[in-house]
Amino acid sequence: MSKILDKKLANIRAGKYKPADFIIADAKDGDIGFGRAAPGADASGKMKSRETHLQAIRDMTNSGLVDVMLMSASTAERLSEEGLFKKSKVTPAIRLNDTTDIWSARGGRYKEAASRHHRTARIDQAKKYVDLGLYSVTFSNERDIDAINAEAYSDFRAEAGANKMRHFLEIFNPAFDIKLASKADIGSFINDNIVRTLAGVMSEDFPAFLKLQYNGPRAMEELSSYDPASLIVGILGGAAGTTRDTFELLSQSEKYGARVALFGRKIHFAESPIDIVTLMREIVARTVTPAEAVKAYHGALQKKGIKPARSLADDSQLTETPLKLAA
Repeated sequence: MSKILDKKLANIRAGKYKPADFIIADAKDGDIGFGRAAPGADASGKMKSRETHLQAIRDMTNSGLVDVMLMSASTAERLSEEGLFKKSKVTPAIRLNDTTDIWSARGGRYKEAASRHHRTARIDQAKKYVDLGLYSVTFSNERDIDAINAEAYSDFRAEAGANKMRHFLEIFNPAFDIKLASKADIGSFINDNIVRTLAGVMSEDFPAFLKLQYNGPRAMEELSSYDPASLIVGILGGAAGTTRDTFELLSQSEKYGARVALFGRKIHFAESPIDIVTLMREIVARTVTPAEAVKAYHGALQKKGIKPARSLADDSQLTETPLKLAA
């Protein structure tokens, strides 16, 4: 089955982008970061089973609303063996490294230190099920560790190339103060390090697209305008936030040049993930505004008899600082 991702990427690279080419990925790889807590808890506070997580992936894949389904290696193996992706236009992908800044065990303090490279998944095994994976690097403004992480990325690309594995590159903001020089901002620091790192990467190893945090309109436009036919910028979702946060993040990032959205918790913890992604598509198509989409989402919940986590008024608020810059 041909995958819609490849057609969309081709259109973007050819300078023929239109809103219908916007790529949406569901990031269901939380088990490799959050461990047992990844499926979430039920109303009583009891942790849900892994099966609920797997079923959520089946449901979203079968809906055809997303272009990419990102999973842990073990999840991709299990669902691929079931045949979930065989007749689907959704591209399966796996997280190919698990840097220490995604280690999110309850009570853990890993994010207090600079992220270092770490890999659990094996590319030689993963290639049986997928040909696309995520590789993550976090720049911490610490010379030695940033150099080691960049060199690990070079080693990864060589191995990925030998196994015919495509990848996309994730860049997190560091989780603590990295003591930037005066008058510098995190968006500029991240942008410069992305371009600097990829300047040494030949086309055969180049990432299919990026996944990074939204640092406001200026930073997004600055990076997305650099080399739009080659350096395709995507955004990550981050914390669950309000429904308005989800829709505003999508709308703003697309407006300022992002062509991919890779949302995990913003989809996973929604009361109705299918309805959230349905409205994400409408926002990208520019048929509704983020504010209108929040009202439509609450209407969909009401029709299905689903109790929303927040009132409509509360869910219509912007709570994430970068989004307030251009709202």
